[in-house]
Amino acid sequence: MKDGFVRICAATPELKVADCRHNRIHIEQLLEDASGRNAAAVVFPELCMTGYTCGDLFETQTLLCQAEEELARLLANTAELPVLGVVGVPVPWGGALYNCAAVFFMGRLLGLCAKSFVPNYSEFYELRHFTPAPEQRCTVTFAGQTVPMGRRMVFDCTDMAGFSLGVEICEDGWVAEPPANALALGGATVIANLSCSDEIIGKAEYRRSLFDAASGRLLSAYVYADAGMGESTTDMVFAGHRMIFENGVLLAQSELFTTGLTEADVDVQRLVHERRRMNTWQDAPGDVLHIPFSYPQGTFDGWETTRVAPPYPFVPGDDRELSSRCEAILAMQAMGLVSRLRHIHGRHAVIGLSGGLDSTLALLVTAEAFDRLGLPRAGIHTVSMPGFGTTGRTRSNAQVLAEELGTDFREISIHDAVNQHFKDIGQDPENHDVTYENSQARERTQLLMDIANQNGGIVIGTGDLSELALGWATYNGDHMSMYGVNASVPKTLVRHLVRYKAGVSSPAVAEVLLDILDTPVSPELLPPVDGVISQKTEELVGPYELHDYFLYYFLRFGFGPGKIYRMACRSFKDTFAPETIKKWLGIFFRRFFQQQFKRSCLPDGPKVGSVTLSPRGDFRMPSDASARLWLDEIETL
Repeated sequence: MKDGFVRICAATPELKVADCRHNRIHIEQLLEDASGRNAAAVVFPELCMTGYTCGDLFETQTLLCQAEEELARLLANTAELPVLGVVGVPVPWGGALYNCAAVFFMGRLLGLCAKSFVPNYSEFYELRHFTPAPEQRCTVTFAGQTVPMGRRMVFDCTDMAGFSLGVEICEDGWVAEPPANALALGGATVIANLSCSDEIIGKAEYRRSLFDAASGRLLSAYVYADAGMGESTTDMVFAGHRMIFENGVLLAQSELFTTGLTEADVDVQRLVHERRRMNTWQDAPGDVLHIPFSYPQGTFDGWETTRVAPPYPFVPGDDRELSSRCEAILAMQAMGLVSRLRHIHGRHAVIGLSGGLDSTLALLVTAEAFDRLGLPRAGIHTVSMPGFGTTGRTRSNAQVLAEELGTDFREISIHDAVNQHFKDIGQDPENHDVTYENSQARERTQLLMDIANQNGGIVIGTGDLSELALGWATYNGDHMSMYGVNASVPKTLVRHLVRYKAGVSSPAVAEVLLDILDTPVSPELLPPVDGVISQKTEELVGPYELHDYFLYYFLRFGFGPGKIYRMACRSFKDTFAPETIKKWLGIFFRRFFQQQFKRSCLPDGPKVGSVTLSPRGDFRMPSDASARLWLDEIETL
């Protein structure tokens, strides 16, 4: 296992009812195939050693003995395979017959997990043959080995931190209190469900939603292996449905009416982090038996996961979902501002409008808030404050947008005020250093604050989440406002929000929004060259698509730089070279730690996503915390 990824397979073998030898051979072949794919575990269907549909043949000694013998052969034949196997088999004990999952590893039978809830309704009549799992675990000798049999067993991999597997069988997953609950609370990060669920119209969709929700509720992976080809079709049809989920997300799914393997790489490290992060998750080991096993040293050396994380984690890949997300976020931003304006009885808002993306989004949100409040948009005071780096393109776009939206627009040049300030402090105007840049940002903020005071309004902050993460804001300049509507919106999402508004706006507004989208991101604090923007943000701090990626996986899941780097190399393999990713990863962590002091005193602003940097909400960090551990790890990459 590397970076917490474990490859798991769900398997549907071709079987023959009551032909245990045939079934064992096909199970064995799939185990060998899975091992060749570097799978750590393979989950097979319910009673797959015999077939689920044997009926009263389960009452015959011949079938039961043959199932036990073939399991023993399977154990012997796979003793060299470093794969955890989970196979359905009937187990007679103490005058009763149990529907069990045999969990084994490299020839060793680890345990027999018995089905807790045995259905006896509609087409199911299992109680005719099987007894529910005994309340107390017992010790049985089966397939030549003595092992525990019963409920609540978790199989812990001692050399793969976080990989612990619990087992339930078919109906167990459909009841009000599934065994998976106790197993997950007892430490299982992967739940295996061995099933023989017959196929009827609509059942596949319901089955998917059921176990999708279960994996999310239990903060676990869920591996569902269904019986298929070869089960009796006397009264039912079986589709071999195989699914693998992780925390409410479907990772892999088979086509119906197929056999073979369905695989996915599960991130158990991520699952463990989620459980630690949520203080409402409380482990409750209770009556859970933990059974250890370990892979031979070097088993997975050289193996790399094929799982590729979305390169834009803040942006849905589906166009319809993206539109819905944009609409919801804009509504949340607007309603946050609506609530603030109502609270202060405010009828005026002031925005510094640069012609860039962030201030454009802030204006669009403010216009929506005023519309919801029934306030005239003339109460939105948009101010263009051209400085030494302002270009005609951005100045024009700011004015056109403000006027098309019906706001009160004014232009105030900051040239004279900043030059006077330079004289006051003895700053050479030809020295284009940080003082030269920040003086402009602070002069603009002073103007906005005073205009807000004149009108009895508030200054709307325009800075976004990505800028806050990197500290790409002038302290007590554009860093400060009275309500920051973009505070939890990352730069990669800002573009899509503006583009969405362009698609639902008048032609004139859409035209200017599209031109703003086509303008390079820049603070415009350095003089332009031949009228063109000379200071491009992403050339200075790096591509926002990378920084947003780093930010998401660092804050949302607590991943270290090494894991983030390897993930990013896969996600951006056609876009950025590994050395480029490493360079900007180092800059991200260096700036993230250095700039915490700016985030420690942020204005209020609405949370719209799972990642935010509000010092009062989701993220608290000392301003003087050292980045050394993270930077040292990057040096080793």
